[in-house]
Amino acid sequence: MHDGIFKQPAVIARYRAGPYLEARERFLSQAQAEGYLPCTLERMAWVLLVAAHVLHCNGGRLGRDQLKSELVDAMDRRLGRAPSAHTAKLLLRTGVAWLRSMDALVVVEEPPGRFSGEVRAFADHMRDERGLSPATIAQYLHLLSGFIAALPPRVGTIGKITLDHVEAVLRANAERGWGRRALRNLGSCLRSFFRFCASQGWCDASLATGIELPRLYDLEDVPRAPSPGDIDRLLATTAPGTDVVGIRDHAILLLLIHNGLRRGEVARLSLDDLDWTAETILIRQRKNRGAHSYPISAPVGNAILRYLQEARPRSIHRAVFLTCRPPFRPL
Repeated sequence: MHDGIFKQPAVIARYRAGPYLEARERFLSQAQAEGYLPCTLERMAWVLLVAAHVLHCNGGRLGRDQLKSELVDAMDRRLGRAPSAHTAKLLLRTGVAWLRSMDALVVVEEPPGRFSGEVRAFADHMRDERGLSPATIAQYLHLLSGFIAALPPRVGTIGKITLDHVEAVLRANAERGWGRRALRNLGSCLRSFFRFCASQGWCDASLATGIELPRLYDLEDVPRAPSPGDIDRLLATTAPGTDVVGIRDHAILLLLIHNGLRRGEVARLSLDDLDWTAETILIRQRKNRGAHSYPISAPVGNAILRYLQEARPRSIHRAVFLTCRPPFRPL
């Protein structure tokens, strides 16, 4: 693998002489298959060599902080200056991914936060009892973490949270510029959380029912749709071109316009979801974890076929639409 990245025999020999050669070459081969550029592969090979020496000296286990320190020191010795924060982040990302692929990364567990047990139980409830999607659960947990962080330190149990605490957090977020919908989302999240807590006997049921949500008005945030003329002009800018970006974007635009798909549904579309025999497309919905089949019209089908035949890069990923520049990965 290294002889395909470097040209000088002495350099190739130095990289091959380092520890964990097989694991490093396997990682680099995977990166090459994903479309990383040769210059990026050179940088990755250097990071892996530095990490391999440190890993060997530490008995096959290495933590993130130590790896970062060693990489920054090695870059300082190599260039005569410390790397920028952005460069250090990129180097660390490669090293951590390699260590994780070998199960050699030492993960330092953070101490449990306030109400961590209750929040974990609520997450299990949302997943197992309510069947919510991972994205919705993540959003709720994010809102909860912000709310808990804003509570006074003296609030040590769920039962000590009062409506005054809830209203103070909502008021503070409003002063920071949160809109009515964002505040309503937070209030709805807190209502759901405290209803669950009340069912477990951790707080009074009146806490959830006492949270007032901001009023939303019909159609206040409905976006204005482009006119048919605007849509035709938009499609015309991508239809005649031979540029790979334009070919891909034209297929995406037709799916959005003709089939009314959401952005996330297009991004999650897999090659396995296209049934060319039945001329249908399977759309998987994340909220209720269901799936619906829709017909593929001729313009949409032709645009997708053109993208697959002329513009889609070769990749191990099964997503239909990929980035147009390496490393090739789903949108």
